[in-house]
Amino acid sequence: MNPYQIESLEQYFQVYNESVQNPEQFWGQLARDNFQWHKTWDRVLDWDFHKPEVKWFDGAQLNITENCIDRHLKNRAHKTAILFEPNNPKEPAQHITYKQLSEKVNRMANVLKEQNVQKGDRVCIYMPMIPELAVAVLACARIGAVHSVVFGGFSATALATRINDCDCKIVLTADGGFRGSKTISLKAIVDEALHDCPGVRKVLVCKRTQEQVVMQAGRDAWLEPLLEAANSDCPATIMEAEDPLFILYTSGSTGQPKGMVHSTAGYMVYTAYTFKNIFQYKEEDVYWCTADIGWITGHSYIVYGPLANGATTVMFEGVPSYPDFGRFWEIVEKHKVNQFYTAPTAIRALAKEKLEYVTKYDLSSLKVLGTVGEPINEEAWHWYDTHVGKHKSPIVDTWWQTETGGIMISPIPYCTPTTPTFATLPFIGIQPALRDAEGQEVFGKNVQGRLCIKFPWPSIARTIWGNHERYRETYFSTFPGNYFTGDGALRDSVGYYRITGRVDDVIIVSGHNLGTAPIEDAINEHPKVAESAIVGFPHDIKGNALYGFIILKEQASAEEQKALKAEINQQIALQIGPIAKLDKMQFVIGLPKTRSGKIMRRILRKITVGATDELGDTSTLLNPEVVDSIIEGAV
Repeated sequence: MNPYQIESLEQYFQVYNESVQNPEQFWGQLARDNFQWHKTWDRVLDWDFHKPEVKWFDGAQLNITENCIDRHLKNRAHKTAILFEPNNPKEPAQHITYKQLSEKVNRMANVLKEQNVQKGDRVCIYMPMIPELAVAVLACARIGAVHSVVFGGFSATALATRINDCDCKIVLTADGGFRGSKTISLKAIVDEALHDCPGVRKVLVCKRTQEQVVMQAGRDAWLEPLLEAANSDCPATIMEAEDPLFILYTSGSTGQPKGMVHSTAGYMVYTAYTFKNIFQYKEEDVYWCTADIGWITGHSYIVYGPLANGATTVMFEGVPSYPDFGRFWEIVEKHKVNQFYTAPTAIRALAKEKLEYVTKYDLSSLKVLGTVGEPINEEAWHWYDTHVGKHKSPIVDTWWQTETGGIMISPIPYCTPTTPTFATLPFIGIQPALRDAEGQEVFGKNVQGRLCIKFPWPSIARTIWGNHERYRETYFSTFPGNYFTGDGALRDSVGYYRITGRVDDVIIVSGHNLGTAPIEDAINEHPKVAESAIVGFPHDIKGNALYGFIILKEQASAEEQKALKAEINQQIALQIGPIAKLDKMQFVIGLPKTRSGKIMRRILRKITVGATDELGDTSTLLNPEVVDSIIEGAV
């Protein structure tokens, strides 16, 4: 039996059982049969969740780009690897073949080498969704440099924090980026960030928007002439299995963002295997994930997973609403897309618009639909199933995280019967456990608890860059011996899992994990703010939006409050990015606190949804009187 492509529910259970009963044998065989290695491993798995330490395929040697590009050149040289669809529908799409991708990646890799980028050096990539972004990622991997992609929507402050945290010596960017009707001046943001980044010695700038930018002599250079002059042959640097491949930052509930470190071999094996099965990819298919490569979804399921399987992967520069709300479906028809993977936020936004935006396009090519970033609500699921999938394309509601590297719980289309809002069954090799507040495992059906994973999988993040103790404390201290996801979940009568949301102070807004602490820090820096608390509240489009409760140092008139709200959101946009702006803001006289000084966010959440009869006993609070005044002034 070939476990690499699962094609029935019976086969899923057979392969799953094998993967958990004999994990080393299972993953060793799968890795040996489906990937290219310079040297195989000394040991498939070495792990201890108490330290925590995980090593997969330790001692093996490889280069991930040989698996994503070189090995396809014999039989797929002229197959489209990356299909780039620009922001402007009038601009022609680009079909980049595996042969062309190979040449582009090698040229970019040689440019980096000429800039003295060496194995292990960190490279910051802050680019729009253009082919050069994917090429830059792969070029880093080609020479063993560690890429750190920062989403182009982040502010200069957020960019500087990430550059400094992992000590990047070089930044790859563009003059600007197109996003719908807007132009984002990326180079200007980089310039601002680099005031606080003394370690950066070089900035390479790609031309996209053709806007005027300031080029600093000695530091900045245009990328195009360097690429033109570079050699199109660059031998792949041989990497150890556990060498870092990339660092990707994710918001924490406290402190600065966490730089999750993903290693080379385990990440490659797991992302390739999940991609092949969860999207049931076949040789001639055209696959499209609408995410940005600045997020883990883009790393795993636009770049590495698809290319490791020799797939055609679509990169889209724009947004679903430009030039109108039919843009996604126009692209599906134009390129005959077979697998379509997007966020519930996008689905909800499109479902609010006129149905003719969908019905006027031919979506008959679609075979699999997917959702990612947050649990999908039932109404959006049915709209997606009815109007996009026409009840014939299964929806894979995928649950996973930046930290996990790949999809952890998901249906396998045409194998797993789906249930709206349920991520269904664990993927091959994944051993979930539900635990109660005391840490005891909750067994059986129709139960809920905190979602943990009992056994390592190949693409688990190995550490937080520069802070292994924070990694241990965040993920392995709550339930010793287990990886704690931070999410709650329930298991129904057939054993399907449904994710019920975060149990810490991280709020998922439009699929983005936003820690409350960094946003509160940004607000509290305003000279007129004394203290603040952020909670999430349900939002028709975003899933959750942010509600800020803010104490001012001095009373302010209605007019002053209006100006303050604009200033506070501006401050948040500058510190973190526009994605973290507050949808609602309420100025309050105090925040409900326990006698130890902890803010009772549970009470604030109830107030935001009008559930004031469910607040419980507030008399034990340090300041119960503030609750009534907050209720009275609720937005």
